[in-house]
Amino acid sequence: MLKKSTAVLLMVIGLLGGSLLTFAYTGTATVGNSALGEGLLASVTGSSSASRSDIRKIETAMDLIQGQYYQDVDRTKLVDGAINGMMESLGDPYSSYMGKETAQQFEQSIEGSFTGIGAEVASENGKVVVVTPIKGSPAEKAGLRSKDIILSVNGETLDGMDLNKAVSKIRGPKGSQAKVKIQRSGSPDALEYTITRDNIDMETVTAHMESGGVGVITITQFSLNTADRFKEELAKLEKQGLKGLVIDVRNNPGGVLSVVINIAQQFVPSGKTIVQVEDKNQKREEEKSKGSSKNYPVTLLMNKGSASASEILAGALQQSAGAVLIGENSFGKGTVQTSYDKQMGDGSLLKITIAKWLTPNGTWIHKKGIKPDIAVEQPEYFTAAPLSKEKSLKYNMNSSDVKNAQVILQGLGYKPGREDGYFDKATENAVIAFQKQAKLKASGIIDAKTAAAMETKLVAKIRDPKNDNQLKKGIEEIRKEMKTSTAK
Repeated sequence: MLKKSTAVLLMVIGLLGGSLLTFAYTGTATVGNSALGEGLLASVTGSSSASRSDIRKIETAMDLIQGQYYQDVDRTKLVDGAINGMMESLGDPYSSYMGKETAQQFEQSIEGSFTGIGAEVASENGKVVVVTPIKGSPAEKAGLRSKDIILSVNGETLDGMDLNKAVSKIRGPKGSQAKVKIQRSGSPDALEYTITRDNIDMETVTAHMESGGVGVITITQFSLNTADRFKEELAKLEKQGLKGLVIDVRNNPGGVLSVVINIAQQFVPSGKTIVQVEDKNQKREEEKSKGSSKNYPVTLLMNKGSASASEILAGALQQSAGAVLIGENSFGKGTVQTSYDKQMGDGSLLKITIAKWLTPNGTWIHKKGIKPDIAVEQPEYFTAAPLSKEKSLKYNMNSSDVKNAQVILQGLGYKPGREDGYFDKATENAVIAFQKQAKLKASGIIDAKTAAAMETKLVAKIRDPKNDNQLKKGIEEIRKEMKTSTAK
């Protein structure tokens, strides 16, 4: 396999994500760069060289610009612009060029450390789109979601901006603030978030044991050490008497292809297919498992932010290991990228989509995602947008902010009576009830203090596993399968 695995600009928002890593990881399943060698994908790495006339044409254009343009021109910027233009002409959000600084940050993100807001982004039709926020990151805590379009950062529009440049606007030192304006499907008005950048915790695997021998392992992304960490945590659970396992890849933007294959092999019987990869000539190679199946049931939790490598794992476990998929339709990223840095010779990096991957049964899930076996949605308040702190909400107002406030109040157990965005007397009474409980001035007006208090209480409720419908269903399904197995 390739030596260096990449993701998709992990947003590098924390650079990067996530992707996933998102960075823009677009969090993708990726393979390494440099010596392309042998094994899976070895047959898809060939490329044809440009003709001498094409190269001459590019050189001529650069010379004419540098010699004739009315101002001095930085030749390095011309070269970078030309390469960016070539990548953009592909119309592929997962193929991109990174200058030396961005490439260095990208490599660091794959190894698991960076500073930023923690969200994976990609470029789609000139828009910067969130693939998924990294679990526990400032972006997730603030309320960013998969599919959000980032319109501007600190007042500067990102529309039509090169992805690398956009990421540089989103990034920043620890403690600095990114005022992010986003467009969200279903919301008529743009939403604004103020996110404090921080060091992103890249611990990619956590685990705990529920009662009755049901283990839960959460994978936040597939970085270079994730397979080893997964094995460690799984071994601990098995020593504790594991009888059934829930694997959680919700909001996992993806990562390194070889890593997810390594993890899948622990559940997919030897000889069965984990993933198929198809090159531009429609030649397919299958990655077969060299592992063995487990003697206990497995379920996998996924959602709209589960992308790329997460989808590879979901497809492999569902189709080759009999696992049950629970949650929401996944993101839908079915392509494979590899990165080339040594070939560039100056520290820059070119990330190119070299193939598409298919599930064991040959399905290409790109832009469609994988459907869960058991669809489970979270409570409505899980997706409530943050409230504006710049203007107060009060009786007789009608807006999307009021609607979000009503959703939050309902989720917290207060009764606004409606959730259509009109601030009526019932909503006012619900606000007063909350304010009294929170020991705030009972004015019935949602000012900045009230809004912040409502959001803090909502975040605590969302983080309580007791309110996680998808996790509860995953555990319930495992227990049901455990009983069925015992009955036999």
